[in-house]
Amino acid sequence: MALNKTAKEFFEACETGKGWDACKAWCEDTATFSCQSDALAEVTSLSAYTDWMKGLLGPIPDGHYELTAFAVDEDRDSVVAAAVFHGTHTGEGGPVPPTGKTVAADYAYVMQFNGSRIAHMTKIWNANHSLNALGWA
Repeated sequence: MALNKTAKEFFEACETGKGWDACKAWCEDTATFSCQSDALAEVTSLSAYTDWMKGLLGPIPDGHYELTAFAVDEDRDSVVAAAVFHGTHTGEGGPVPPTGKTVAADYAYVMQFNGSRIAHMTKIWNANHSLNALGWA
């Protein structure tokens, strides 16, 4: 049950743009990150990813998630969360001036634990769909 609580609290903090300062409470200091996406190719630490999410809410201030599934795999010390990210590019920042375009993008996180803390997270996401929808590609 501890994995469930930790993963939910981390997910909420990450997805609401709290950044590493808040998210580190549930993670190893050296937690790693991976995503098969050019948009996140340079991001290899979970600390950098959580700060990237925080930064994303600048150009997309109404960004929010809709959780669609959440599962704990205790045999593998993993938690999987699936969601849809919704938002509109109305804020300053991003690769272009505000486009007013919206996105609804499916994604999943696979959080791997070492004991009670997240040691690695993989994001499964179609970045091209999101970037095109926002007018960023």
